[in-house]
Amino acid sequence: MYRSLDADKIIVTVEQLSRRIHERFPESGLSGVSKDLLALSHESKRWAWWISKPNWKIRAGQILVAALGASGFLVLLSYAYQNGGFRSIDLGFLEAGMNVVVIFGAALVFVLSLEKRRKRDRALSVIHELRSIAHVIDRHQLSKDPEGLVDRRADTPSSPKRVMTAFELTRYYDYSSEMLSLVGKLAALCVQEFDDPVALASVTEVETLTTGLSRKIWQKAMIVHTTHPREVHEADTSRKSTTTN
Repeated sequence: MYRSLDADKIIVTVEQLSRRIHERFPESGLSGVSKDLLALSHESKRWAWWISKPNWKIRAGQILVAALGASGFLVLLSYAYQNGGFRSIDLGFLEAGMNVVVIFGAALVFVLSLEKRRKRDRALSVIHELRSIAHVIDRHQLSKDPEGLVDRRADTPSSPKRVMTAFELTRYYDYSSEMLSLVGKLAALCVQEFDDPVALASVTEVETLTTGLSRKIWQKAMIVHTTHPREVHEADTSRKSTTTN
């Protein structure tokens, strides 16, 4: 079946991507971020499983509160109904009984929503970490400006060092874009079996963010492909030839 995300396959993909980044850019900050993303993918899998499973302790508490409330109501009803009819009840007793019913009703509502609120809080916490790492990924490619390949005379003493070739720059962009895509998949994994509007809205925000960041990265990649098509093509051809041999 291909109707749901497989956490193990996502982790394998993140792990392979992390190795690829380390092999090509072993000392780069992006390599370090990919390792953090790998750790976060394992964490996302664990919490996605936790969110999808029923919390039997909370549900036992729900049953207990519901049983106590029903018992209290039956006690009040049996006191009021005696000898085949309803007896006159003191106003103070009636008010006290209603207070008990209201208190148990409020407690039941609280307990019934407790499981969903706990799962929502955990989902939002993981999604927040994924949102943060998406910004970190974007930050690491901000200084990789393709315009530096076109005209280095525009650099100033404070400009970042530009040591990457056109091919390396496109690979860096590709890795960044792939990581952003995986961030979106991990966010979706967290709420795959949790139908909560708040959590789903947060996932949509992360997916919109990563898509927008990827779009900007691909615009940079297109500039490199347009301005240095020969360098990118020759490096790519050489890489494929070496792999084949």
